[in-house]
Amino acid sequence: MNHKKLSNLHKIGAVSSLSGVPTPTLRVWEQRYQTFQPQKTESKHRLFTDDDVLKATLLKRLTEQGHGISNIANLATTDLNNLLQQQQETNQRKARTGLQGQSASVAVIGLTLAARIESKKFTLSFNNQAIRITDIFSNLTQALAATFQTKTQILLIHTNSLDAGVQVDIHRLAKINNSLQVIVLYNYGQEPVIESMKRSGMIVRREPISDSDLADLINSLRVVDTESSAAHLPSGTIIPARKYDDIELMRVAGISSDILCECPRHVAEIITQLASFEQYSRDCLNKSTEDAHLHSYLSTVSGSARALFESALEMVAKHEGIDLRALSK
Repeated sequence: MNHKKLSNLHKIGAVSSLSGVPTPTLRVWEQRYQTFQPQKTESKHRLFTDDDVLKATLLKRLTEQGHGISNIANLATTDLNNLLQQQQETNQRKARTGLQGQSASVAVIGLTLAARIESKKFTLSFNNQAIRITDIFSNLTQALAATFQTKTQILLIHTNSLDAGVQVDIHRLAKINNSLQVIVLYNYGQEPVIESMKRSGMIVRREPISDSDLADLINSLRVVDTESSAAHLPSGTIIPARKYDDIELMRVAGISSDILCECPRHVAEIITQLASFEQYSRDCLNKSTEDAHLHSYLSTVSGSARALFESALEMVAKHEGIDLRALSK
């Protein structure tokens, strides 16, 4: 057994710690229902996979909600996840007393990250905001080769190393699935790559990151919950990533000197300022636990406003006969 394989395997104590399922319970599920089929070392230690960690987490959540273990012990992780999401949507509909924000659809790349998101502990830290896990993949290669069950608003990705090759794969995945936002958690990364991804509108954070901080990052992507939200940006939906980078906005601002109306320049400058403050607020999220919720709200407000002004820019450009697509070349 090589070191690469060992790095993705866990002893039963680690599975218990990650999933919240007591070790004796894991042994019962393995022996009575054959839920897991761990590998064994020469010294007879059982080693469990990342998929086993996710399965244990899902089984714990479902049994807590009243499902009999004998009925679900042998289901695949995809089926367990779908069952959990159906249960959560039913509970949310029962608890809903008025019109509230829509649930955010999330595809998770990384099994241990998926187990974490599916855990009750994370759900509690998310303050009951609705998220719906639509797809779960082991890694980027598997995600790129797969067909997603549905259009995903948020890509939540974990990668051990973040280099130029991984960056290309992440951009490809986001483009293929037309995802609105991307959150990348990494262990080791190259600074130029990290900065480039941030400039493109992605949220990039180095592990470890707490459940509450991760929940704040996800919340910062949702349109602010106010009665004055625009009709095309309803409360609770996901704020689109930036449509125009700083270079494109500078070109728009330069064009306006050649026409009578100065609106393109003013709107472009406002978008640049809002995008800068949006990024500043996101960067502040992990710097101060006490201020995390405040910066999450500030990021949400500025992101919502930035998306609205991008729509306004497109209206102004159409009125003035400016081809924004030509400026992006």
